[in-house]
Amino acid sequence: MSAFAILLAFPTVAHARCDDIIPAPTSETRPKRPITAVDLIGLRDIGDPDSASYAGPSPFAVSPDGSRVAYILNRADLATNGYCRALVVNELRAPGPPAVLDRGGELIKILDVQRGFYLPSGATRTIVPRWSPDGRALAYLRRDNGVTQAWVANADGSGARAVSHSSIDVDVLAWSQDGARLLFGSRRDGAAADAAIDREGEAGWLYDRRVSPEISARPLTPATDELDVVAVEVQSGRTMVADSVDRAALQAAIAPDLPADPVAVTADGRRAWAERAVSSPLAPARLKATGRNGETVQCGAAACAGGILSIWWDGDAVLFLRREGWDKGDTALYRWSMDARAPGTVLRTDDVFHGCVKATTMLVCTRENSLTPRRVVTIDVVTGAVREIFNPNPEFAGIRLGQVVRLRWRNDLGLEAWGDLVLPPDYRAGTKLPMVVVQYHSDGFLRGGTGDDYPIYLFAQRGFAVLSTERPTFFAAAFPKLKTWYDINAANQKNWGERRSLLSSVLTGVSLAVDRGFADPARVGITGLSDGASTAAFALINTRAFAAAAMSTCCMEPNTTATYGGIAWADWLRGMGYPPATANDRTFWRETSLAQNAARIDTPLLLQLADNEFRLALEAFGALREQRKPVEMYVYPDEYHVKWQPVHRRAVYERNLDWFSFWLQHHEDSDPAKAAQYTRWRALRSPGRSTPQPRPTR
Repeated sequence: MSAFAILLAFPTVAHARCDDIIPAPTSETRPKRPITAVDLIGLRDIGDPDSASYAGPSPFAVSPDGSRVAYILNRADLATNGYCRALVVNELRAPGPPAVLDRGGELIKILDVQRGFYLPSGATRTIVPRWSPDGRALAYLRRDNGVTQAWVANADGSGARAVSHSSIDVDVLAWSQDGARLLFGSRRDGAAADAAIDREGEAGWLYDRRVSPEISARPLTPATDELDVVAVEVQSGRTMVADSVDRAALQAAIAPDLPADPVAVTADGRRAWAERAVSSPLAPARLKATGRNGETVQCGAAACAGGILSIWWDGDAVLFLRREGWDKGDTALYRWSMDARAPGTVLRTDDVFHGCVKATTMLVCTRENSLTPRRVVTIDVVTGAVREIFNPNPEFAGIRLGQVVRLRWRNDLGLEAWGDLVLPPDYRAGTKLPMVVVQYHSDGFLRGGTGDDYPIYLFAQRGFAVLSTERPTFFAAAFPKLKTWYDINAANQKNWGERRSLLSSVLTGVSLAVDRGFADPARVGITGLSDGASTAAFALINTRAFAAAAMSTCCMEPNTTATYGGIAWADWLRGMGYPPATANDRTFWRETSLAQNAARIDTPLLLQLADNEFRLALEAFGALREQRKPVEMYVYPDEYHVKWQPVHRRAVYERNLDWFSFWLQHHEDSDPAKAAQYTRWRALRSPGRSTPQPRPTR
């Protein structure tokens, strides 16, 4: 009896009501309408929603015969404050809507490993389906009732069911080589580790490196690479001990914690790979391959060094996808025959391609640009012809977006940077607009910057110019002998070299928009999350260029780094050169501490923070409030570094729009529900507080 036949017997699973996970046909004859927050929040996503994320796994799984591709569709649902998810399959030779094999489940979020412990991030995890060797079934991870399990679906759409019943999350799965068994693994002794922390709490948790108090008093779980592995026989459903071969197959399916240089291997063992001449992770990796006689051949052309994302074999030729051009703003596909001195260009564009995988004579990728949300396409590996397979968001063809102008510049270190200047749909040439800076990547479709808190096209629709910035390369790239990311981070923070470089880049971009007549220099705002928030805070201290600011995370402060961050974080920072809290080193903090500079910061500041991070902002917020400065803070429950709840995203969008409209346009929404908000904000703008009249540094 085949695995396929057994799967046909799976009971039917009741689906949540997400009927529009596959979009209905749309009419292109209707007049275009304004964009709404619901449009942005409800985008159907494939893979990581962050378009600047190039290092994660591909969302695509190509069938063994190369004719189909499977992936997970994901869409936020405001009505339930949840997500609609579906496992779907596209025929590669017949473009059109995919077939739905299963729908349902909760969002699966990334669990970061930092300083030896698991930390929740809120970012969406890319779930990659796994085809059975015979192509008749797909295994995948699905989360229900707060636990992630291993599921299997028939490839013909006739049934899907959970095959694991774990009390803790299943982290990884794979098929055995013969397809007879499904293998899945969870962190070693995970349930026992959680129970041990619970028991410890009965006598009080020891406050040690495990505790990150900005998140919780409960100790974090130590990270482990070891897995408890289970094998399930597909025919019988019988659970058995996994042998060494099965364990090796499961281990091979684990995604690396850190980005790895790409490699491709042929059936006969020939390799093509990217290799760095020095051990620094910032050094450019150069393309090499194994020749027919086993010799190593190096591609010496400039196009073969640096920015290589993926590598594939196509017969005796090597294909590779590369980011290149001004601050790596372009994507190019090359074809290299090892007897040629230089590779041939198959395709070059400023569009963004993600998750490319090879299927016979084509690549399957997502494609997007600043005005076009992500779509599934194929690329002919010889001609470079691009064909659309599926558009998950056809509604955007009927939405009126702002105009986009690509600006390029160099910062004061000579480093390349660029930004997308987004103008209102009805912009008239010569009009100087209030402008909002959104950081710190501008790849692909423009949502709301890194973290997606600042809705670019909604700002443009309200009459703002928006400068969506792409950061320059690291300041530490000037030091090629640095061998670890820890050393790179330490070099970046020394004398605030990275902060100065980034602020210089932002100010140069602002000046360019002002000089070209798009922006009013007295009405420029700045925003940011994570590294972007650090740049925003640095800007408020070191320049008078911004008339309003909003941050999604906050802050690096003298006492905060040694207290709310916890012992492990404080020790990590001191290893990079930060002083201990007892040093009272005002010189070190002079250019980066909002708290120590509170008396001279007059820029209105809005903080919208996750409940597991807001404690890091208390020192800065308390100092600004004590100095009677215009600051307001909101805390969102059950949120992380990246906010994941749809209703919170809508609230964050709306308040950011209101904040900058109030300070830069002197506009108030007439909605009675916002009356208290504007009463508070008018008090912040009282005559007792001065409002800056800034000009960008030139």
